[in-house]
Amino acid sequence: MIQVTDIYVAVIDDDESFRRSLVRLLRAAHYQPLTYPSAEEFLADTKHPRFDCMLLDIALGGISGLELGRRLAASGSTVPIVYITAHDDAKTRAEAQAVGCTGFVSKIEPRDVLLDAVARAVKSAH
Repeated sequence: MIQVTDIYVAVIDDDESFRRSLVRLLRAAHYQPLTYPSAEEFLADTKHPRFDCMLLDIALGGISGLELGRRLAASGSTVPIVYITAHDDAKTRAEAQAVGCTGFVSKIEPRDVLLDAVARAVKSAH
């Protein structure tokens, strides 16, 4: 059985204060978060562990979260992605679903909604 403390979550968001709050939340839930301020920095990190889940902001400067999701899918990645966004609308949700996401969470939703989405994503990966 996998221990929660062995579960690595990539957090890719260009909002530094939001990344910090996610790190605190994930650590309190006994996950191991690693953060990246951009898709480019995530892609450049060739030494990261195997992630069990990704929390990926849709609106990133440079490569967008949706484009990163497309690139990862094209490369054969099966890491479940939970998209997070401050701009929640039907079009964005549809685009995220088309890319292939496990979850979609608005940044203004309660934190337990985000943790539930992470737990579902991790469960789908194992």
